[in-house]
Amino acid sequence: MNFGFTIKVLLLLIMDDSFRTKKSTISHLEPNTRQKLLETATDLFAEKGYTGTSVREIVARAGVSKPVMYYYFQSKEGLFYAILEWAANVQQEILNEIFEASGSVLDRFIFLYHRLYEGIQQYQSLYKMIHSLIYGPPQGAPDYDYASYQRHMLDAVKRIYAQGLASGEIRKADAKEVAFLVLSLLDFSLNMDKVQPDQADPQRPERLLRLAFQGLTVS
Repeated sequence: MNFGFTIKVLLLLIMDDSFRTKKSTISHLEPNTRQKLLETATDLFAEKGYTGTSVREIVARAGVSKPVMYYYFQSKEGLFYAILEWAANVQQEILNEIFEASGSVLDRFIFLYHRLYEGIQQYQSLYKMIHSLIYGPPQGAPDYDYASYQRHMLDAVKRIYAQGLASGEIRKADAKEVAFLVLSLLDFSLNMDKVQPDQADPQRPERLLRLAFQGLTVS
């Protein structure tokens, strides 16, 4: 008997059975499995950072196997980048709503705040994760242009300001300074609500924006 040939046949049968099992598992995945992995990993990255989170923890909490995660994202790094892309898409959807909104420049800045507030409430872990990557200490996370999220916000405010300037609604000023002023007010208010939730005031940013537009000097 050719034992070498027999062993090869047995190995092929085992591998084929393993492949069929894996293929069967993948083919029976729930439609929301990919999104569930994204959200689960986001929760863990927000809690423990990139290096502090293992693939084992992600799949255990998501209730799937490692092959399923690798099927969608190939690696933990691939999953991480998919989350960053998801965050960028969420941000762009919000900004597109602002660009399409009607009303005065002030009205649109106020609308921007309300949409940001709603977005943060809807995607709390996503916001916490991105905020930590931008402002927190290094987490050993893969390289990425994290500042792009800030640039998109600055560009959006400058775009709205430029439209108001072109229509004669507001006076000429440094567009970048205007963007920093608006976003500083919004960011401070959002952070204060997190740090001191007992003093949270969703209407504060609107009052601050109106005050900034009115000015403090006596006319």
